[in-house]
Amino acid sequence: MEAQELLNLQKKYFDSGATLKVSARKEALRRLRDAITNYEDALCKALSQDLGKSRYESYMCEIGLVKSEISHMLRNVGRYAREKNVPTPLVNFISRSYVKPSPYGCVLIMSPWNYPFLLTITPLVDALAAGNTAVLKPSAYSPHTSLAIKEMIESCFPQEYVAVVTGGRAENQCLLELQFNYILFTGSTSVGREVATKAAARLIPVTLELGGKSPCIVDQSADIALAAKRIVFGKYINCGQTCVAPDYIYCDATVRDRLVEELKKQIIAQYGEHPLEDPHYGKIINEKHFDRLCRLLDKDKTVIGGECSRERTQIAPTIMDGVSWEDPVMGEEIFGPILPVLTYENLEEVVNRLRSMPAPLALYHFSSKRKNISYVTQRILFGGGCINDTLVHLATSSMGFGGVGASGMGAYHGKRGFDTFTHYKSILDKKTYLDLPLRYRPYGKFKDSIIRMFVK
Repeated sequence: MEAQELLNLQKKYFDSGATLKVSARKEALRRLRDAITNYEDALCKALSQDLGKSRYESYMCEIGLVKSEISHMLRNVGRYAREKNVPTPLVNFISRSYVKPSPYGCVLIMSPWNYPFLLTITPLVDALAAGNTAVLKPSAYSPHTSLAIKEMIESCFPQEYVAVVTGGRAENQCLLELQFNYILFTGSTSVGREVATKAAARLIPVTLELGGKSPCIVDQSADIALAAKRIVFGKYINCGQTCVAPDYIYCDATVRDRLVEELKKQIIAQYGEHPLEDPHYGKIINEKHFDRLCRLLDKDKTVIGGECSRERTQIAPTIMDGVSWEDPVMGEEIFGPILPVLTYENLEEVVNRLRSMPAPLALYHFSSKRKNISYVTQRILFGGGCINDTLVHLATSSMGFGGVGASGMGAYHGKRGFDTFTHYKSILDKKTYLDLPLRYRPYGKFKDSIIRMFVK
């Protein structure tokens, strides 16, 4: 079906009002939840084919989180969709002021390859809860998962409600030429700029979830052993191909040696002496990204890891020590299993350096001093993050997930996700049995004195 024809079909379905009732939204969410359960085996197999993910990691980091978002929406969508009364000023006496949540209409969700199920279906959950129809465009770089998603969606929704468009750049460009009511894009900053430009030409509101070099600050007061364990978890899961993975460590110079030793121990503890021999260790998505990551490796600064298999597009968990800001590995978002370690002398240096850089999607700070934590979190702009942990701030529907500045705009998850796909109409319901004459001509001193009493 032609893209424009598909959009027309969805607009007609939305205009019928079929998606508006809360009961219909809940039914759609239940159908989606049941389909995910039915297709779990197929989804896990596809994620393994595309990214080498184990079944455990596929459920923990993708399928389970989507189910959690559905559960949140089923519990709360009735409350989120309810009209809310707000105070009415005295000048509008005898009236009701209220805010009415209303879906935008037909939304386009464009998702990346690194968490192809999670980052496609989680925003779909929020869009459906808000009462929209949706067109999904998963990445061409994860074709097995894209196909599994398409089959799953077609098993539970007619295409006039939810449809999946597969393909690559040509399909992306075609969709971006259409008049959707909202666009949510997750991916690189460069493509995000293109999406924003296309949307702006049609005055389409957008949410952009991008990336950036997310710092991991380790100060002198940190629990070094625990910090190393949690950093290794957050950095190397999905082979570092996580938009909120710690991109680099920025640590106090006095704890650098201890931290590096603990990181090395944790890599061995979590991935073994020979990670590339582990059948459950993942892979880099394709040769293009594999070659890019290999160019960032500096063997002279590698203290553990660095082993590569071009045949399997795998790179072992790697730490590079003695890195400077001028090294190639610090010139771009790494998006792979390479972890550079840089040092600082004081936290003021950290704040000044990070404030001079584009705002990252995430920031992590390991510290036991509340004063240090407050200083860093207040003075540095970033999307979200953790204190004394990594990544797990995403695993809650009670907080929005999103970037700021170069790392994105807008947010979703939970209430923020419902808000993202909802327009809030501000409505004044004026009663007819009383009509105050103050606003009508002719004006005079008496009306002037009265209006000054009411409006100030």
